[in-house]
Amino acid sequence: MERRWSFGEVDRHGGGGLVPVRLTVDLFKPARMRRLAVTTRIVREGNRIRLAEATVMQDDAPVARAALVFLRPAEQPPGVVWTRDHEPVPPDPGMARPPGHVPLWSSDASGNWSAIPSGHEDSSRKRTWQRPLDVLAGETGSPFVRAAMVGEQTSMVTNWSDLGVAFINTDLTLALARMPIGPDIGVEADNHLGGNGIAVGSATLFDRHGVFGTGLITAVANAGRRITAGRLDEVVGVAGRGSVF
Repeated sequence: MERRWSFGEVDRHGGGGLVPVRLTVDLFKPARMRRLAVTTRIVREGNRIRLAEATVMQDDAPVARAALVFLRPAEQPPGVVWTRDHEPVPPDPGMARPPGHVPLWSSDASGNWSAIPSGHEDSSRKRTWQRPLDVLAGETGSPFVRAAMVGEQTSMVTNWSDLGVAFINTDLTLALARMPIGPDIGVEADNHLGGNGIAVGSATLFDRHGVFGTGLITAVANAGRRITAGRLDEVVGVAGRGSVF
């Protein structure tokens, strides 16, 4: 059944005590700035697991597809499990920030947060801190939708070199141990693997309460349309007037 486009369409297949834990989106055709249609369906309905999928259509052709896994929360089992020692550190909540939804950026080399991407175009680890927009009139994004929107920055922070971003991701997978808390979400690069014009990037999603998820992307070289931080400065409209936080 065809439905009006909604970021929360697959999200709403949850309920009944189940929560979204994994989202995989395949981006295989550019979507134009015109009407989209989404079809969704339940793939499997179980007591502890539910699988749903969606297809995004434009001009009667698929442009993207998504698969979502819901699980039923349970009591955490005993025992100590290894986890990475380093946790990302968000910007100080008392610091000033640019108006609206302008994202903040940071790198290990710069050692600070700022709204000017070119201040972090180096070869070290990158991270971002963002407050996603409600892109549809009359529809407020759920915590899951906000995580999905900001989680797409996995491609940006893992493919950003000292010469800009020369890869374009073809997919996104998010695995969430819990939903984000609060309006702001961060993404910090964990690793970048590349060879023969193909890249794999992984990142950690975090909020002011700690880490809550992992992002994974695959990407293909797009050097002819390399995005430089200088260009991003122009896009976000903060070149020459951003502040360091």
